Formats: sequence, structure tokens, C-alpha cells
Amino acid sequence: MQSTASPPDSRSPIISFIGVMKAFGPQKMVAVRDINLDVNSGEFITLVGPSGCGKSTLLNMAAGLFQPTEGQVTYQGRPVTRINRNVGYMTQADHLLPWRRVASNVAVPLEIAGWNKARIRGKVQELLQLVGLQGFENNWPSQLSGGMRKRTALARLLAYDPDTLLMDEPFGALDAQLRLMLQVELRRLCRALGKTVLFVTHDIDEAIALGDRCVVFSERPGTVREVIDIDLPPDRDLKSLRFDPNYTRQCAELWHILTPAIEAQAALGGQQ
Repeated sequence: MQSTASPPDSRSPIISFIGVMKAFGPQKMVAVRDINLDVNSGEFITLVGPSGCGKSTLLNMAAGLFQPTEGQVTYQGRPVTRINRNVGYMTQADHLLPWRRVASNVAVPLEIAGWNKARIRGKVQELLQLVGLQGFENNWPSQLSGGMRKRTALARLLAYDPDTLLMDEPFGALDAQLRLMLQVELRRLCRALGKTVLFVTHDIDEAIALGDRCVVFSERPGTVREVIDIDLPPDRDLKSLRFDPNYTRQCAELWHILTPAIEAQAALGGQQ
């Protein structure tokens, strides 16, 4: 089940990290090193590892928010040297604008892109229906539940139809039931729309449930410790996975792989 390199795939890589190292600050603190990873078009890749191992750094480089210190990040074969407008980015905080209603929040990327009002109105209605928020167009963010806020943020993420979704622990603060509901919706939407996803999580169950492959990072400075091919059907039923012995086995194997890195990171923290 485990491999140390990307498996052969008929799809072409949409994102490639080639010999990537990133260091920060005058002390040249190395966040990630020796990253070689291809992300194929249409794949759902989960990234797991101990805190501070550089998972978010990879997303930021794919988004073009900063450049690698060494190596190269490419998108559709071209070096990422500036803000990558082919990706959408979603973090743990939903960042909804409190002075804008739901529909107006979803419309923000379309307004920035210069769409006219009629076109924006039609697209926003389409997106709200897609994420199950029809009828809540005029609600303020303060009137929404946690799950509805996340759905609004997801609709906004999808507004300008990015090829790739970069997601940094988007469901980390939610309770278990709400998280499962949004996991189901996210996987359904991404498969229906053919999106590529890079998804950072600290949750082992989530990494196995959502991913086509799981990239396991070492302790800082982070490097790819292992890449796991997740042996579950593409149309898996997330609601019943906990009863699937294959799922349970893979979660246990991922925990076994992660444990040395987590222990090493904890020991490093104790020395600082």
C-alpha cells in the first residue's frame, strides 16, 4: 500500500514540487527540504505531519505567496513566480466579511474579477444552491451556524472556478458531526466539478477518509517521509467508513508511520 514516489498516472501533474527547500528569516530557519512531489489533475491529496513541519508552507508556495529558497514549484508545467490565480485558498478561519450578507460575501471574488451585476447574481445563486444555502442569501454571517459559515466560505472559494483548491485545516475547529457532513459535501463537490485538492490536516481519520493519496511529512525541517496510496473506492461512503476494516487498518498504519515524527518533534520542542 505504501510507496515513496508518486504512482504512475495517465493524468498529467498539475502541480510539481521539484527539489524544493524553503528557509525563513535571517537565521535561515529551514521549514521544508528536499520536497519532490507531483500532484495529478483531479487528485485529492491530503498532507499530514507534526505541527510546524511545513505543510502550510507547501500550500503557500503553490499559491505563489512566496518563492522556494531552492528548487522550483510549477503549475501546469510553468514555474510559479507570482500569485497563482488558478488556485483558491481556504484556511481554518472562514474570513467572512461581517458587514456583508451571505450572497454579498460569495460575490467578492467575482466583483474583483470585474463581472457585471447580473452575471454575479446568477453565479452566486448557482453556488448557494450547490452548497445547500439557497434561502440564506440575505443572512448576515452572525446569523449563521458554524457549518453554514463554512459552506459560505466554500461557495466563495468556488466562485471564480479555480482549477485547484488549497485547503489548510478548513474543518479543524468543527465538532465531529459537522465535520463529517462538510467532508461529505467537499468530496462530492470536488468529484462533480473535477477539482484538484491539496488538503492539510492533523486528523488521521480525515486524511484517510478524504484522500486519494496521503503525503506524510517528517518533523521539521519537513520532508516527505512517505506517500500512501489510499485503498478505498473513489465513490466511498464517508458516513459508513468507520465500519470498514480496510479503512480502520489504513488509519492504524498511518498512525504508526506518524508516531516517530510526532515524538521527535515533541523532543525537539522540549530542548528549545
